[in-house]
Amino acid sequence: MMKNIKILIVTVFLTAFGGVTYASFTDGLNAAIEGDYKTALKEWQPLADQGNASAQFNLGLMYENGRGVLKDDKQATKWFRKAADQGLADAQHNLGFMYENGRGVLKDDKQAVKWYQKAADQGDADAQYNLGVMYDKGRGVLKDYKQAVKWYQKAADQGFARAQFNLGGMYAYGEGVLKDDKQAVKWYQKAADQGNASAQHNLGVRYANGRGVLKDYKQAVKWFRKAADQGLADAQHNLGFMYENGRGVLKDDKQAVKWYQKAADQGNASAQYNLGLMYYKGKGVLKDDKQAVKWYQKAADQGYAGAQLNLGVMYANGEGVLKDLSKAKYWIKKAYENPSANSKTKNLAEENWNELELWK
Repeated sequence: MMKNIKILIVTVFLTAFGGVTYASFTDGLNAAIEGDYKTALKEWQPLADQGNASAQFNLGLMYENGRGVLKDDKQATKWFRKAADQGLADAQHNLGFMYENGRGVLKDDKQAVKWYQKAADQGDADAQYNLGVMYDKGRGVLKDYKQAVKWYQKAADQGFARAQFNLGGMYAYGEGVLKDDKQAVKWYQKAADQGNASAQHNLGVRYANGRGVLKDYKQAVKWFRKAADQGLADAQHNLGFMYENGRGVLKDDKQAVKWYQKAADQGNASAQYNLGLMYYKGKGVLKDDKQAVKWYQKAADQGYAGAQLNLGVMYANGEGVLKDLSKAKYWIKKAYENPSANSKTKNLAEENWNELELWK
């Protein structure tokens, strides 16, 4: 994540002003806070030219964001580099970001790691997190979960929510650390309390399944709702499931449909499948086989085995579509051969295949 223009408020405290006037930098800072970037540029450009690292960094931000100047990633990189070479951690982090994303320079993960490392060693939480991600994914360095955990931990200890979330994931899956559901919950909780939607969702899953905490459907619903309200599709789907099944809330098929719809509209295959079922059964909506087919189709196209099976059956029976045994055969076979299909889906696919004599 690129450090944004808000850094302007604190850079005045980061660097000594040897040979330049404090007033000039402050005038630029006050102008930037007021949104007068042209004046900020006028004040900071001479300071940057004289080698002031904070002014150089802020010029980089202005070019990166197109504030007071035309947006220019090459110029942003130029000024970040000048400040980074003087040891300014914020600039080192942002230079790493430019290399990681190929902005203003050729994409180069090794260079990204180099600059993230320099900033991380100075305690920069953004850089510590990003360095953890590079080790986690094996980008620019050999994949090393222990190193990933090390850097996530450092950033997490500074309250960096995404690092807390990722650290929770490392404990959840036992990557770089011993698998520990309680530690996973601890770190998901910290990130969730800061509003991290993914952590809120994962915390909800933990309460729903009783992993690392006592099973508590009401708490699960609470956290699914927080994440769903932020637009996280998985949480919207799970909240719909809780309403459909009356877990932690009063059973309410209309609310179930509402949340399945939100997730389905974002492409969530499980929600598309469940929304198809709601239309097929007339739960929370008027029964509508055409709508059922529509949503089964969307989920089936993403490889969802249950939707492939149901879509095949709809074609076999001519429900919501014209009867078409060739399409029925295609989708039922897809469901049976789907590596993600569970035993129930495979058995039903086989039963339908035989009952409909689709081998003919």
